[in-house]
Amino acid sequence: MEAEDFLHAHIPLTRAMGLRVVPHSSGFAVEAPVALNHNHLHTAFGGSINAVATLAGYAFLWMELRSRAVHLVILRSSIRFVRPIRANIQAVCIAPECEQIAQFAASLHSGEKARIALHVRVEERGELAARFAATFAGLTNFATTGNSGAMV
Repeated sequence: MEAEDFLHAHIPLTRAMGLRVVPHSSGFAVEAPVALNHNHLHTAFGGSINAVATLAGYAFLWMELRSRAVHLVILRSSIRFVRPIRANIQAVCIAPECEQIAQFAASLHSGEKARIALHVRVEERGELAARFAATFAGLTNFATTGNSGAMV
């Protein structure tokens, strides 16, 4: 619930989307109901699918780095939609290799540009619905107005 509370407090869209952090055996997962995120065909809106996937990656990194003063931003992303979603949108961030996380953290610690590629599998009832890939950056020297690292 820690990540979910953080997202709802700092990224208001997540509450409106009904986003929840959920357990998943393959990685860090978030989900949102289609009832709050549908299009004119009553399937999941593509923008909502993209947002849920982005938030899965963002929340995964936030959980990994929450003890540090790091601001996370997304640099680029791509999504490939495989099939429509009619139930819950579930996005699972597949954890990168430990070495990648360690290198990302080491770059942050040394003040270098820290970037990491993440992959997210978007599912409906365990079936692939979309593939998402993104590059996130971590910033340690960023002037803010008290947003506690919430920058997507």
